Amino acid sequence: MTSRSSADRLPRSFFARPVLEVAPELLGCTVHHAGVTVRLTEVEAYAGQIDPGSHAYRGPTPRTRVMFGPAGFLYVYFTYGHHWCANLVVGDEGSASAVLLRGGEVVDGHDLARERRPGVAERDWARGPGRMGQVLALGRDETDRDFCRPPIGEPVELVVTGPEDDLDPGRVRTGPRVGVSGPGGDGSAYPWRFWLDGDPTVSAYRPGVVRSRRPKA
Repeated sequence: MTSRSSADRLPRSFFARPVLEVAPELLGCTVHHAGVTVRLTEVEAYAGQIDPGSHAYRGPTPRTRVMFGPAGFLYVYFTYGHHWCANLVVGDEGSASAVLLRGGEVVDGHDLARERRPGVAERDWARGPGRMGQVLALGRDETDRDFCRPPIGEPVELVVTGPEDDLDPGRVRTGPRVGVSGPGGDGSAYPWRFWLDGDPTVSAYRPGVVRSRRPKA
């Protein structure tokens, strides 16, 4: 498959809508960066200061500042000491809503993906948000990047395009978010993980674990 051009990128108006509308509609869409294209099969929605599972729940910080800006920008964060996870900022400015890219299938740039994920089965190249960040080469330098407007004079760009074909809505499933503890992990209140049923690139569910602080010496 040949990656789609930046002319096909989804417009800012697509992302400037409520996160629970945008998130499931991203399934089947593609994300292209640094020579690799991934078709999204799993995402999670986060709704800012009304969502106890969101990084922005307690208000803006230097790290989450980009989430409070307009839709169409990337929020990348570092987790568990070695993973970069990527989120697409959506909704109205100030809402701090974002969609976490949780899983997908590499559909272009296979040689580069293999180099970035050596010794890993192809279905696992982007199966999970940390793996997604690694295979797309997304890190600290990409946070706050505008993915709705082509960069000027930059050799690498981030492009989010619509699905190649009509997606069967009957395949879309919802459930609790992965690894979220506390109220935000309540699947009855926040069934905000969306995935394509039966797709092998969807990550396994695991509940959140409350991490206790180590006692001071």
